[in-house]
Formats: sequence, C-alpha cells, structure tokens
Amino acid sequence: MSSEAIVHVVDDDLAVRQSLAFLLATDGLPVRVHESATAFLDTVTDAAGCIVTDVRMPGLDGIAFLRRLRERGSAPPVIVMTGHADVPLAVEAMKEGAVDFIEKPFDDEVFLTAVRSAIRRIERCAELDGQVSAVNARLAALSERERQVLEGLVAGKANKVIALDLAISPRTVEIYRANVMAKMQAGSLSELVRMALLAARVR
Repeated sequence: MSSEAIVHVVDDDLAVRQSLAFLLATDGLPVRVHESATAFLDTVTDAAGCIVTDVRMPGLDGIAFLRRLRERGSAPPVIVMTGHADVPLAVEAMKEGAVDFIEKPFDDEVFLTAVRSAIRRIERCAELDGQVSAVNARLAALSERERQVLEGLVAGKANKVIALDLAISPRTVEIYRANVMAKMQAGSLSELVRMALLAARVR
C-alpha cells in the first residue's frame, strides 16, 4: 500500500483517537489524529490518504464535515463511525460521499479491513489517472486522419467502410491503422478500443 496514504482519525473522544492511532500504527499505517472536523479543516489542506470520522461530534458533525470536504474540492475516501442507533445518519453520510460506515463497537479487523479498502481505492484512482494521462498523450500524437481512422475502429467499422467514409482506399486505411496501433502502443485491436474508451469516459 502507498506509504503516502495517511489515515486521518477525526474524533472528539481522546480515548478513541489514541486507541485507533495505536491500532493503525501497529498495522504499519501512517496516522494523524484530529480532535474535531474544524481542527482537520484548519490544518490539513491536502489529505493524501483516507479519513475516519465519528458521525456525532460537537460543532461540525460528520455529515457537515463531508459537505465541507466536498465544497473545498477535497475528495479523500471517508469512513464514518456510528453508534447502533445512527444507521440513518450513516446512510445520509453515504449519500454525502462517505465510502463506508462501521458501527461501534467494532472489531479491530473490521476497522482495519475498511481502512485498507479505502486506501486501495486511492491507489486504484491514482493508477487509473496515470493510465489516462498516458493514453491522452498518445492520442495527442495522432494526426487528424489517424484520429478519424481510430474513431472508425472504435465504432466497430471494417476497413472498407472507414475507407468509404473518408474517401480513401482500404489499403491507405490499413496503413493509418498500423500507425495508430504503433503510436497508441496497442498490442491488439481490443486493447486499442479499451484505451480509446478509457480516455472518452473521463472527458
């Protein structure tokens, strides 16, 4: 797991903060504790990791905290801790963007599993961002005609149909197709289509 992914524990209860910090540190996860949502917002500008927060806190509660995080454009995965009677609040938190909720009292392994899952989510997003950047850089290197051929291939058209659409010969389409495959570093047509669809999804 990413060593940069810090687990931020936000809870007004000192004993809870200390207990969770010890548990996370024992599991080898970097951790920072915050006594309130306001304290977190005042001191952390870029949360490179995940947040574990109680849903009921004085001042800014967990729901309001999630809204503030979203307003400022910060979107780390947030796990909400709730009491047994707070399931409706937990559902509301999920609607506000929380990725998971766990009910107190919870088993240590249940807690750690939820945190590890949140961190893996960060890593998957970072990996996807890297793939999209690489694909977009390759797309930018295509000529206008190569891009047109690519669009035809992604639409599932045969070389003859693409040739007819572009008023060029099928042999010329084959040449452009080979160039597109080389520039996109695609080993197969299916891989090429996957790349194009990946780039299109995040536009």
